Amino acid sequence: MNYPELAIHTFTTKPWSMSECIEGYARRGIGGISIWRETLEGEDLCQVKQQIQDAGLDGISLVRGGFFTGATGKERRDALEVNRQALKEAEILELPSIVLVCGATVGQTPGENYAQIRDGIGAIADEAERMGVRLLVEPLHPVFAGDRSAISSLKVANDLCEELNHASVGIALDVYHVWWEHDLAEQIERCAQGGWLDTYHICDFKPDQSDMLLDRGIMGEGCADLRGIDRMMSEAGFDGRREVEIFSSKWWARDQNDFLDEILNAYHEIYRTL
Repeated sequence: MNYPELAIHTFTTKPWSMSECIEGYARRGIGGISIWRETLEGEDLCQVKQQIQDAGLDGISLVRGGFFTGATGKERRDALEVNRQALKEAEILELPSIVLVCGATVGQTPGENYAQIRDGIGAIADEAERMGVRLLVEPLHPVFAGDRSAISSLKVANDLCEELNHASVGIALDVYHVWWEHDLAEQIERCAQGGWLDTYHICDFKPDQSDMLLDRGIMGEGCADLRGIDRMMSEAGFDGRREVEIFSSKWWARDQNDFLDEILNAYHEIYRTL
């Protein structure tokens, strides 16, 4: 069975090398790949690009940039340089976008963090446009608002894109982070109307997770209304790939072929029966 409408993030199968990810995804007929910078460490980017093309995979995003906030000007300037390097990597790999986990600095207010994120993205947006790379803001669940991202809902992400008003800025929507929002359908529609609805990540939110970062669920294991959110995306006009992004220390300790097969079984059960 093939899954041309599906993509996998390389961090989902974290123990695999870049080559193992490419081979493992392509062998199952998966259509796309989003590449984490951690998976790229030590790799020849031109060679990776060729391997992806030879395997028939479509590159979706480089993950991740961001972390624009900082208590000092130097910290914020250093963050911009890290993001410029990520832009160069995306350009070499011919990836159309970079996912941004935008950052939050402990001791700063949400408003201060938001302003630094806005200014940081604004500082590199023209460069990104010249390189043909879109900067995708990923709103994170509010539990991460203190130290990972002040962009803590899709509404805030939409507000940020509206304020920046830049052709190279969009949004990466991850169901893990936004499933709980009461106005989600309205905000997805707003996102689409603004031209910001670029990518769509799927997994599940387990209410009994043992770790807030590293115990995401395979689709169907948790409480997110995955079918309902998928309908919202479709009704808003999204026609891109569903991207599986699961952080699971439990599954990383097991055979990644088994993990990927479990993911595909769950995907088929939920999304191929809509």
